[in-house]
Amino acid sequence: PSSSEPLSPWKLQGQTDPKAPKRMYGNGIQPFPFLFLPQNPMRLLAFLSLLALVLHEAGTASLPGERKREEQSPTEGDTYPFLHMGNYALNLEDYSEVIDLSSYEEPADYGDQISEVERHSQLSFHLPYNTSLSGLPTCLVCVCLGSSVYCDDADLENIPPLPRMTTYLYARFNHISHIQARDFKGLTKLKRIDLSSNSISSIHNDAFCLLPALQDLILPENQLAALPVLPSGIEFLDVRLNRLQSSGIQPEAFVALEKLQFLYLADNLLDSIPGPLPLSLRSLHLQNNMIKTMERDTFCDTREHRHEHRRQLEDIRLDGNPINLSLFPEAYFCLPRLPVGRFT
Repeated sequence: PSSSEPLSPWKLQGQTDPKAPKRMYGNGIQPFPFLFLPQNPMRLLAFLSLLALVLHEAGTASLPGERKREEQSPTEGDTYPFLHMGNYALNLEDYSEVIDLSSYEEPADYGDQISEVERHSQLSFHLPYNTSLSGLPTCLVCVCLGSSVYCDDADLENIPPLPRMTTYLYARFNHISHIQARDFKGLTKLKRIDLSSNSISSIHNDAFCLLPALQDLILPENQLAALPVLPSGIEFLDVRLNRLQSSGIQPEAFVALEKLQFLYLADNLLDSIPGPLPLSLRSLHLQNNMIKTMERDTFCDTREHRHEHRRQLEDIRLDGNPINLSLFPEAYFCLPRLPVGRFT
């Protein structure tokens, strides 16, 4: 200051006159007031320590909010980010805006389509055998498990086309009336045919003769009056409850069946015991027929002394027939036990 300017008491004390005009920077901005710091080093160190502690506490207080925001923020790779519903509530009145039920139509009636499908499924059984889908229709209507085909109670009127690898066929409780020569053509692995409880009245003479693996032929409860030619490997033949007549069995029809063990011809119209019988036979059921007599060598051939081989024929039933078994004592000497029937 100049020597002509008087000194104020504020300047003498090293302070600023409060009434003096404040110094301004450009644009009317006041200078930032100078932060008072202690001049003593020890006090300065204590001040800095206290300041650091205050800043640390202030930062810790803000962490819960940060953590909450981190938990709410979706992580990278999440397909569906977390949705905050808040206090949102959906009233029943709002459903009219969310779902418009007026656009739904009445359920369609598929009755015509179902009947059409049924007609197509019935027609599929008449596909030719050389078609590539020969096994498909059967496995749609029947049950195919491995090499076994189950067609029980399927309203069949004919033998359906079978897969080439069929080993066991069960087609019981149907309406099959005839068996054609081609029905089992090419089924060289077929071992069992069960056609119980059908309406079979005729079987083509060549229907079974080309089945080299056939062992069991089960035909009870049908309307058969005659038997076709049988394959030589058959072991079990069941033709009970038919209309089988003695004239419907070809002469020596069974003697060539060297593996036949069980022959069931009960409940038919036979008037004689069919023979000669194979030596492999173990069980013969002829009950409830019309048999009145038998030949002396029906079971035992005394001329060739084959009676020793009849030890396995232990089950012969002739009960329910008009024959008196006591009139033919020489017919049983080679058997291990007498037949079941009337002896008086």
